[in-house]
Amino acid sequence: MDNDAHTAPRSVAFDPATRDLGVLVGFDGSKQSLLALHYGALAAQRSGRVLTVVSAFTVPARVYTTLAAVPEKSEAEAAVEAARTVLLDARKYLQDYSGKVIYRTERGDAAGVLVDLSTVAELAVVGARGRGGFLGRVLGSVSSALPAHSHCPTVVVPRQYKVSEAEGAARFTAGRDQRPVVVGIDRSPHSRVAVLQAAQSALNRGVTLHMLLALPSLEGWLDWYPELDSTDEGVTDRRKTQLEEFLEAEIRWVKKHFPSLDVTAAVKPGDPIALLAKQTREAQLTVVGTRGRSGFTGALMGSVSRGVLVRASGPVMVVPDLQDQRLADQPESTR
Repeated sequence: MDNDAHTAPRSVAFDPATRDLGVLVGFDGSKQSLLALHYGALAAQRSGRVLTVVSAFTVPARVYTTLAAVPEKSEAEAAVEAARTVLLDARKYLQDYSGKVIYRTERGDAAGVLVDLSTVAELAVVGARGRGGFLGRVLGSVSSALPAHSHCPTVVVPRQYKVSEAEGAARFTAGRDQRPVVVGIDRSPHSRVAVLQAAQSALNRGVTLHMLLALPSLEGWLDWYPELDSTDEGVTDRRKTQLEEFLEAEIRWVKKHFPSLDVTAAVKPGDPIALLAKQTREAQLTVVGTRGRSGFTGALMGSVSRGVLVRASGPVMVVPDLQDQRLADQPESTR
């Protein structure tokens, strides 16, 4: 479990209309960042927002023992030039893209730069790994840090993501993908923020939204099984029936805000990480919140969202705790 802190982070004010950078993509010229660039271009095209491509650079401190050792071009100038060269690859890739694109070079650590810019972006997109400024550990330092600290939803694009092989403008024409958008829900208000973002993504794609509620095993999940004092083997079945009734109320709530959206839901017994990771192979987008009922209140990114990102085979959107007026009429959660 995550216990970085003991106080709940404040929810983030989020008005897409004021997020002038639109869809923000971290780009370093690597294959993974090209996948993120393609995904970001399609996302910007669907939402009608600007696409902002950012390359970050740092300037290492240097000490020269002699005047002759001082280079003609400063390290700062060289770093800026290298970042601009990287962006030329992005420009070339997007030369037939019809939407508006902003290209930016920013000085600083790549993760920190994207976190800062996420305050004025509607969506951030990064590859699961990268090189240089966007390089990482298991997932990548940026794809691990950005979802945990971002001020907007973040999509992490894995290496399995398939890019259109078409040439020209057809490369940025979304294919007929009827797979659903899947969102993990756990009865917490925070997970409903993720549901609202997932619903908008499904609506933009013209596909079904599927809400998945995982029912963990009895071991260690007291919050999910308040009747654990019972040794009845039917506890799980009865709990599943109760949660299915809860999901019916959730569907009605989502349909109230997205009347034209097709919404389905299911309760599946099993480990939440394993179930959602499997969904990443079957859905065109899987959505999770940064925190949920199973983690410590102060955790920046919960164990479930982190585990899904590590095991994902498809794009995963991680949604921070955003302020949303539509939560005012959310259904009451029952045990």
